[in-house]
This record gives sequence, structure tokens and C-alpha cells, in this order.
Amino acid sequence: MRTLRTALLTAAAGGLAVTALAQVPAAAAPAPAPALPKFLSAGQLPASLTPWTAGPVRQGVPEEGSVCTTGIAPAAGTRYRAFRTELDTGARQTITVATTTARARTLAAELRSSLETCLDRLKEQNPGLEGEALHQGRVNVEEGAHVYSIDTSYPEVGSTDIGLYSVGRDGRTVTVVEWGQLGDLDGAPLAGFKKTTRTAVAKLH
Repeated sequence: MRTLRTALLTAAAGGLAVTALAQVPAAAAPAPAPALPKFLSAGQLPASLTPWTAGPVRQGVPEEGSVCTTGIAPAAGTRYRAFRTELDTGARQTITVATTTARARTLAAELRSSLETCLDRLKEQNPGLEGEALHQGRVNVEEGAHVYSIDTSYPEVGSTDIGLYSVGRDGRTVTVVEWGQLGDLDGAPLAGFKKTTRTAVAKLH
């Protein structure tokens, strides 16, 4: 009888232990990391005579930065992707995720200011350079995007270059899209670039 009672008590104690373990909540799973902002694909660039090729997404700021915005975006939280065609046309998208919305707003304003004063700086650095810089309007997407054109030429050698730029923001995320080729503004796909800008900002998150 004592042996049977001992066995029953042992079984009961084991059952209580199992019940107690079952009542202990499992450790909460770590929250998934927020999804990284998405980049443009080659097919979302303005139409070109030859197909666009997209390079890999790289961390940090480009080693060869834009002549207009170099040194403004921090390396931390920044990634970029370059695009090219078989002709003298290239593009690049840079995305920066700021630590706060306020810092993203400030970064976007600094990038816009740098683009607005870029031609003047280029003329100071390159005597003989001529050109025209224009604000090409606002694109209504998320917190907004602004498009600029910078048309430059060296009359002495007869070379001309046209660059299109945009700065857009979605919350804490700021993106810059750059497009450039030989030629002038009349031959640039401004409407297509605005569409690309809208897509770039809309697909960030």
C-alpha cells in the first residue's frame, strides 16, 4: 500500500510540474526588422534608346558622388544603386533612412538647397562654364518631391551636358534620383523623369 501511495504521489507531483511548465509563457519572439526601402528597377527609368542596366544595391554613399550633393547625406543609413545604358546616359538613386522624421526633413531641405546653388558653385570652380538651372516643379507623392534641371556647356569646346535631379521624402526616408547625358534640356525626358521620381518615392515603403 505504501509503495502504491508513493507511486501515486510521484505521478501527481509530475503532473503538477507539467501543468506548471505549460503555464509558463513562452519567450516573446523578437520583432522582425523593418523592411528596407525599395529601389527603382531598370524598367522604371525614363525611356532610352538602349535598355537600362541596373547595378547592385551598395551600402554607404557613392565613392564618386554627385557634383551637386556630395557630402550632405551621411554614410550611415544610406544605400545607392547606379544605372547605365549603352549610350552616354547614366542614372543613380540614393536612399537615406534618417533616425527621426525631423532629421529626414532637414536632410531633404539641405539636398534641395545644394541643388539650387549647384550651378553657381560649378561656375566658380570652372571658369568658362555656362548654363541654366531650373526648378521643374513639385511631384505630389508622400511628403513630396522636387525636380531640378541643370544644363551646362563649355562654348570653347562645344560640349553640353544635361542633368535631371529630384529629392523626395517618405517619413524618415529621403531619396535622391539623378539622371544625366550629353546634350541639352530640349532632349531630356523631363516628363519621364518626373514619373520615375513619383515611382521612386512611392515604392520606398
